[in-house]
Amino acid sequence: MEKRINLIVNEAEKKLRVDIFIKKREEIISRSRIKNLILDKKLKINNKLVIDPSKKISFNDEISLTIPEPKKASLKPYKYKLDIVYEDEDLIIINKPSGIVMHPGAGNFDKTIVNALISRDKNTLSNISGEFRPGIVHRLDKNTSGLVVIAKNNQTHEHLSRQFNKHTIKRLYQLLIWGKIKPSKGRIETFIVRSSKNRQMMEVSSVKGKKAITNYKTIEVFENKNTPMLSLIECKLETGRTHQIRVHMSHLGNSIVGDDKYKKKFKKIKDIDPLLEKNLMKLNRQFLHAKTIGFIHPKKNKEMTFNSILPQELEKILKRLRNTSK
Repeated sequence: MEKRINLIVNEAEKKLRVDIFIKKREEIISRSRIKNLILDKKLKINNKLVIDPSKKISFNDEISLTIPEPKKASLKPYKYKLDIVYEDEDLIIINKPSGIVMHPGAGNFDKTIVNALISRDKNTLSNISGEFRPGIVHRLDKNTSGLVVIAKNNQTHEHLSRQFNKHTIKRLYQLLIWGKIKPSKGRIETFIVRSSKNRQMMEVSSVKGKKAITNYKTIEVFENKNTPMLSLIECKLETGRTHQIRVHMSHLGNSIVGDDKYKKKFKKIKDIDPLLEKNLMKLNRQFLHAKTIGFIHPKKNKEMTFNSILPQELEKILKRLRNTSK
């Protein structure tokens, strides 16, 4: 059923952006959803259509936002065995493998996590993110593995979205990088924008874009005559920008092993351990794993934390690195 929000701007709210104004008044709706509704021509100010989320409002302006009834997903079910870590009536925690994308998009409409969820039960997923992204609160890249939370209803989705927007979700990643970072632990804070050279990639900017904050620490450094210099790193995200960790590591000059988009060029390594070389050459993904996710449960109002171990193809590389370091 369609819903309409009608608001009047008071003196203290004048000159606010309209999307910020609505978010302040209607806390249950995420700002990203408000922005999408405005872009989708669902906002009127003083009975005139407005499609600019950054539009500044004035005292006594009449704001009307229409929230249409979400469309039912019309996606093709995909018989795919999901690794479900936890499930209740409100959410699902999935341990996503590398090689599968989160939701339908250009070039892949059938074999995604969403299609697999639809195959389980299409009627138990939130539907406020649109027809092709039921249940999807956040995403992992195709060739990144690890934990993802899925919303089974709209209330849960909005609650989790607010936690992501407030940066209170706990997210830890493990990754293997080329070289070693100095200092061995620290905080990376930059802006990230879409690349002007390749629209499928992101890049660091010093003047524009979305703020991106990554906290990192070095867990282990591998360096001897039979191995290239590699470091096992743990990253804690404060923000969740597209390709954030991959972009930040590449920006430091320490791209993630196996990353085909943000890799740096390295000289051929001589006298490398043959088994290690074989494992590195066979790796058809980036060595990046979403190890931990923690949040406040939307209904139970208690903190929940979930952990996962590295997939076998990544653990093999670490095991070989440790063996050759002895």
